[in-house]
Amino acid sequence: MESTARKLETEEVKVEKTQVSTMQSIFLGLQHVLAMDLFIPPIILAGLLSFSVPDSALLIQMTFIACGLATIIQAGFAMKLPVMQGPSFVPLSALAAIGTTSGIGAMIGSLIPGALLIAVLGYPLRVFSKVVRKFIPPIVAGTVIVVVGISLMPSAINSIYTAQGSFGTNMLVALITAAVLIFCMYVGEKAKTKLKYIKVAAVIFSLGIGSITASFFGLVDFSSVGTASWFQMPSIFAFGTPKFELDAILIMLSIYFIVTIETTGTWFTVGKVTEEELTDKRLNGGAFGEGLGCFVGSFFGGTPVTGYSSNAGIIAITGVKSRKPIIAGGVILLVLGMMPKLMNVIASIPSVVINSVFAILCVVIMMNGFKVIKEVPFTERNMLVIGVSIMAAMFAVLMPADILSGLPSLVTYFISSGTATGAITALVLNLVLPQKREDSSLVSNPSVNLN
Repeated sequence: MESTARKLETEEVKVEKTQVSTMQSIFLGLQHVLAMDLFIPPIILAGLLSFSVPDSALLIQMTFIACGLATIIQAGFAMKLPVMQGPSFVPLSALAAIGTTSGIGAMIGSLIPGALLIAVLGYPLRVFSKVVRKFIPPIVAGTVIVVVGISLMPSAINSIYTAQGSFGTNMLVALITAAVLIFCMYVGEKAKTKLKYIKVAAVIFSLGIGSITASFFGLVDFSSVGTASWFQMPSIFAFGTPKFELDAILIMLSIYFIVTIETTGTWFTVGKVTEEELTDKRLNGGAFGEGLGCFVGSFFGGTPVTGYSSNAGIIAITGVKSRKPIIAGGVILLVLGMMPKLMNVIASIPSVVINSVFAILCVVIMMNGFKVIKEVPFTERNMLVIGVSIMAAMFAVLMPADILSGLPSLVTYFISSGTATGAITALVLNLVLPQKREDSSLVSNPSVNLN
């Protein structure tokens, strides 16, 4: 009798945590959106593609809309877990390589086949869950996350050196921006009072103070903000119609597989936080939602979407495990994506400020990967998988431009992405290098994501 009462009491607490009013959902959804920093990837991609400020603003706008639609699809109909979808850092260098060599149409066209394949692997084939359990152990997931951080770091640092303005000015602005971000992250992590919430807004604070600092040196230009409209409906293929080139499609297929490694970590994080079991049905549903979200998002341009694990932290802090705030967050992203004036404000942030923040985020990404790896036994075999994969990524990142330009286009796209090179190396080495039975006992799925 007592155990039955205790069970009922537990169920009541669980139900109480999941019952959220509409106003609470909107407030919590806005909090989830503010914690995502999802404008960083499109800004970086726009910089790599040498977009103008208005085009950069349009890319950010379309990314918000794509992420909003993907979030509603994933949380509302597909996986049915509180998973926020945001742009992935993983494909940035590959997309930039495709866009600069073959055009924006080829870049957009390369996104569509891979998205459809991921969706089909989830439903109707229902084999995605088997692929995850076989090919994505923690050593592969952790190594991929480390490789993402390391391979993107040189781009962030070089962009600071080459940004508009003198070297001394750029370094001063970069140091102030990075210092504010580090301070906010540290204080937010250590504080036991309301100051702990400063970590949620750390990126916003650092971008704001960095932009104010840059404005004293004439590095900020908000002229496009005044001419931008307050509201604008989204447009399909705003950057041109897609072109389907086989080389670009093949490289993006490999990139999509890497993105699924990234997003699988988020799913397991959210599953643990919400105490929901990730069954094969849920994994396959997640793949279907991820693929469908990326497919819909490709019509607006931008990067493939992925689950953001930072939102799992908000769920843990608030104790609200309902999907309603996440769906509300998706709607908020759609609304924000229809406000060009706001997007132009974001696009006007100086590149030196953006890349200062991006450089610190690369460090965070890399260290999150090491968090996953530390759970794996450090045998000689595992050290080879990790170390050689990182070395392969650096070979790709540091390859001289004259050598890279002489390679076939498919190889160029692949080598241009240190992430793709390192990730595929980790996957292959993990499959071909034999391991002792006692070293393979750790088969749980990763629970740390790079976002």
